[in-house]
Amino acid sequence: MNTVVTIVHITTCFLLVIVVLLQSGKGAEISASLGGSSNTIFGSSGGANFFTTTTQVLAAIFMVTSMSLTLVSNSSRKSVFDSAAAPVTAPSGAAAPAAPAAAVPVKTEKK
Repeated sequence: MNTVVTIVHITTCFLLVIVVLLQSGKGAEISASLGGSSNTIFGSSGGANFFTTTTQVLAAIFMVTSMSLTLVSNSSRKSVFDSAAAPVTAPSGAAAPAAPAAAVPVKTEKK
């Protein structure tokens, strides 16, 4: 189950990137270099609706697969702090570190 969801998730990621790059925008994107804006497969404005709908569907699939992978994975039950090393403490017979010397005020004489 986990493998199938992972494959669907990765495929959705690639398709989502491709669909977003193919959409026409304000500048010259990939769709403009592939054939201009009027000579497209979907007509002058038909592709915009298709790509918008496709992007929405792929984004929904991406979110569902992301949440399902998070819930299904075994590593989600572990904490980062569980695998952290214990703090190093000084041995019981060792002497405590020396305290820093107190600062002695220096008197300056006025002339």
